[in-house]
Amino acid sequence: MATVRQEGAEEHPRLVVGMGAKLDELAGLQAEVARFGAGNGWPADWEFQVELAVEELVVNIVNYGFEDASDGRIELVLDWSPEALTIDIIDNGRPFDPFSEAPPPDLESAVDERPIGGLGVHFVKTMMDEARYRREDEKNHVTLVKRHGD
Repeated sequence: MATVRQEGAEEHPRLVVGMGAKLDELAGLQAEVARFGAGNGWPADWEFQVELAVEELVVNIVNYGFEDASDGRIELVLDWSPEALTIDIIDNGRPFDPFSEAPPPDLESAVDERPIGGLGVHFVKTMMDEARYRREDEKNHVTLVKRHGD
């Protein structure tokens, strides 16, 4: 079951959503992201890009991050400021840097001939202004930044 809390001042709102490493919790997470975006006046393309990036990364975490998903926890933190939206995705899964360890996408072959893997992370890196990874306190931290006006 997801846990949700809103924090921060009106000019700098923050959303924190915690969930188990279960795909059936993804719809609730996406609904909270959409609600936060609508409440802060995100342009339609931002809402699409943020939801796609979050979905891609969370699905990868759920599918590949845990030997036993019942122990898995994922936390999503959205920070909205006058300068940018910062998205932090934190999980307690096995160490994995999606930005350096995911295979590069095959953008040349026909769609039905491409190997699986790498395309979603490529989309995330393309749609966001910054995409970073770090491992801290035995947790994966993925940080995405989307600046206003970019």
